[in-house]
Amino acid sequence: MARALWKGSISFGLVNIPIELHTAVRNHRPKFRMLHAKDKSPVKFERVCLRDGHPVAWEDLVKGYEYSKGRFVVMTKEDFQAAAVEKTRTVDIVDFVKAEEIDDRFFETPYYLVPAKGGERAYALLREAIRDSGRIGIAKFILRDAQHLAAVESIENALVLSVMRFSDELVDVAQFEFPSAEGVRKAELDMAKALVNSLAAEWDPAKYTDQYRENLLRIIQGKVKGKDVALEAPQEPRQAEVVDLMERLRRSLAQGGKGAARQTRGEQRASKAADAAPRTAHAKSGRARRGTKKRAKHAA
Repeated sequence: MARALWKGSISFGLVNIPIELHTAVRNHRPKFRMLHAKDKSPVKFERVCLRDGHPVAWEDLVKGYEYSKGRFVVMTKEDFQAAAVEKTRTVDIVDFVKAEEIDDRFFETPYYLVPAKGGERAYALLREAIRDSGRIGIAKFILRDAQHLAAVESIENALVLSVMRFSDELVDVAQFEFPSAEGVRKAELDMAKALVNSLAAEWDPAKYTDQYRENLLRIIQGKVKGKDVALEAPQEPRQAEVVDLMERLRRSLAQGGKGAARQTRGEQRASKAADAAPRTAHAKSGRARRGTKKRAKHAA
């Protein structure tokens, strides 16, 4: 098993469970280094003082906060220590909230919580309690000297901790202007629903691959062998400019690639569900988002 990123315990009430924190995601994209074009040697970046142009050694660096243009206050190690909260090794669950009440914008990076030796039974107990309650634990913990908000949820046999954003980190949506639904015509809406239904599918994360990464690896492997790899450029369909929205929707349906029969069924379903959908879509949207997120995190 991979080395743990963090070791400590997870607590709720007076119960403490020893756990390890492991990453739940992987970055497969190739990494690149900057080279000197002349001789292909790696380039080292130096820390240079903007005032005198001379390199600065690590031991001569301090951290500064720019409170106005070109004006800084210097922060010392003692300043950061004074600001830090108590450095514990505990994921402290403070609340259990309903899953559908959490906006997905709050979620960042997922990690697996793995029970340490002796904590298996208590771990399984907490996992099943969270699963049966339909709630998510909201916790705080310290990682790399910083305090984080986190969600603890049950996904199949694992407890998954997702680092969350604090509320003041989200941009207020009120500063933007979005169109109302008043200008949407029923015929357009029915056609748009038919298009959605024609593209309907079961969620299969393995179906969606990183084509950019695959193309990069093909080019890299070719260069390693001294060969040039010719990739087929995607062909953009040429169409005359279409102003009418309904005509755009009709063309989209015609090019959906799912078959005319399925499109017709999609139109029929959309027409029958036109009245019922507005009543149920809002109620189910939160649960649907959380369910999709759980499956996606498990696949990662």
